[in-house]
Amino acid sequence: MTTTASGQTAGEDEQSGTSARPALSAPGPAEAPAPAADDPFDRDVLPTPKGASRSLLLSLLRPSGRRVPVAALFLLLQQAAVQAGPLLVAYAIDSAVPALGAEDYGPLVAVAAGYLLCSVAAGGLQYAFVRASARISQDVLLDLRGRIFRHAQALSIDFHERYTSGRLISRATTDVESLRELLNEGLEELLRVVLSVVYICVLLLHLDWGIGACALLSFYPLFLLIRSFQRRSMVVYRGRSTAIAAVITKFAETMNGIRPVQAFRREHANDEDFAERNRRHERANGDAILEMARYVVSSRFVANCALAAIVLWGAYRVADGGLELGVLAAAVLYLRRLYDPIDRLGMFLNSYQSASASLEKIAGLLAQRPSVPEPEQPRALPERDADRPGREVVFDAVRFAYRTGGEVLPRFDLTLTAGHTVAVVGSTGAGKSTLVKLLARFYDPTEGQVLLDGVDLRELRGAELRRAVVMVTQEAFLFSGTVAENIAIGRPDADRADIERAAKAIGAHDFISALPDGYDTDVRKRGGRISAGQRQLIAFARALLADPAVLILDEATSSLDVPGERAVQQAMLTLLNGRTAVVVAHRLSTVEIADRVLVMAGGRIVEDGAPSRLIGDGGRFADLHRAWRESLV
Repeated sequence: MTTTASGQTAGEDEQSGTSARPALSAPGPAEAPAPAADDPFDRDVLPTPKGASRSLLLSLLRPSGRRVPVAALFLLLQQAAVQAGPLLVAYAIDSAVPALGAEDYGPLVAVAAGYLLCSVAAGGLQYAFVRASARISQDVLLDLRGRIFRHAQALSIDFHERYTSGRLISRATTDVESLRELLNEGLEELLRVVLSVVYICVLLLHLDWGIGACALLSFYPLFLLIRSFQRRSMVVYRGRSTAIAAVITKFAETMNGIRPVQAFRREHANDEDFAERNRRHERANGDAILEMARYVVSSRFVANCALAAIVLWGAYRVADGGLELGVLAAAVLYLRRLYDPIDRLGMFLNSYQSASASLEKIAGLLAQRPSVPEPEQPRALPERDADRPGREVVFDAVRFAYRTGGEVLPRFDLTLTAGHTVAVVGSTGAGKSTLVKLLARFYDPTEGQVLLDGVDLRELRGAELRRAVVMVTQEAFLFSGTVAENIAIGRPDADRADIERAAKAIGAHDFISALPDGYDTDVRKRGGRISAGQRQLIAFARALLADPAVLILDEATSSLDVPGERAVQQAMLTLLNGRTAVVVAHRLSTVEIADRVLVMAGGRIVEDGAPSRLIGDGGRFADLHRAWRESLV
């Protein structure tokens, strides 16, 4: 029973292949409407909630909470051992060396032993810190890569239709690599700089209040330089991260579409586009280097001026008898140690700004929520009858519109009887693929509900829904691994006997056995030996092994030649037996096996009935059938 109401439609993805037989429609444009001008997916940075970057970093560090203080303690003690050196020098000049006149070598030996002990302690503590911090950083990066991969898989289809795979790859590679540089090198450098500045300022104030106060005052212009560099470099590194993402996106897009690129001789145009993106990346990198150079030159100038002024003033005080020579020597050593890390602080800021821009983009990605979320209070499907493996499907007052486009499916009601095969035909943009995507819950209806044996799909756990509803698409994708492993995706706990039984039922056993390693043939290494029709048979064996109650075939034969199509159609008879099936078809040869045909136009079902009755009624389907019969003569 089917009723429809008025509405309008937007274009949808109706891919088709070539064939000698007439198609119900020509290949059309991509299904998802083009993003609006202000669509955040049109930009490289997704909207990031305030504080999301900080929260993400804290959550990554939380599992290492006990190790972080230990690593910090190692660095604290290491810096204490390092900064003890100039104090020992001051003591040696002012006390140990004068004692030599009285042939008292004890103080000088004590200074030498203390210096050696501090050096050994600093080396040992440095090793302990590097080992502890490396474990922390690697655990953080391991966790982050896993989060990105898991989250990207959990996000709904509409996200992946709008956010390119090249950007996802950039998030998981170049942006994570920026964080790796910060965690492995930048944070260690920052902690060293901060601790050394604190230690040195305290020691300078202890040695001489005047010199210590001058050193602290000299930090004000350096602080202004750092703030200015931080603001400018943040803009630069955001642009650099976006530029490298554009390069990766273009590269991935070209390699994924290498066949049409070569077929339509797009190499030169792609070269020019890639070269322009590469030049933008080069300019972004150049801007980052220039900002760093400006900071280093300015900070060194300020530091050298401050050091020269303090040394001159200190030398005058020594000559005047107001300052001991050893104190001045220690102060000069400390001042060199105080200002030298300023350059390294710039390197840290360099890494920090790059990592901050990357963390912002990763946080924006991880902040995206699936548009088809898991139910808070899930329900279970009723038990299947062994004699009735299919399930009833009901579209109840369903409407659907994409978030960035017009309404695709006006309000309609549709009931699919359990165990029957229904073919859906119509022109491009009629709403066929959208209909089955709602049934597979790749999208949720804008209004109404889709019921499976009386249970709203939104109330089913994702795992249970995927067990009950399986889709076989036009392109049978084979994952890396063996033929047997690809079939077992339908039911991971299946043994070899179950896998072979499914392949035999579909009619794929003979060609699989003829492969070099049979079911253990690596489909990637020997993918050229497996035709499109054979890949589709493997996909059907995978679906049969999964034993779904509802099966969706979305253009499953449109890319096959005639012999391949016939082999797949024989397999379909086995696969569809007793199940509820929805077959989206361009070819009438596929429609022949259906119990019922739905003809769609403008998001409405304009014809509904058995194939023979629709042919007799003389409507749209009859015209298509007549054209198909004439093409066979």
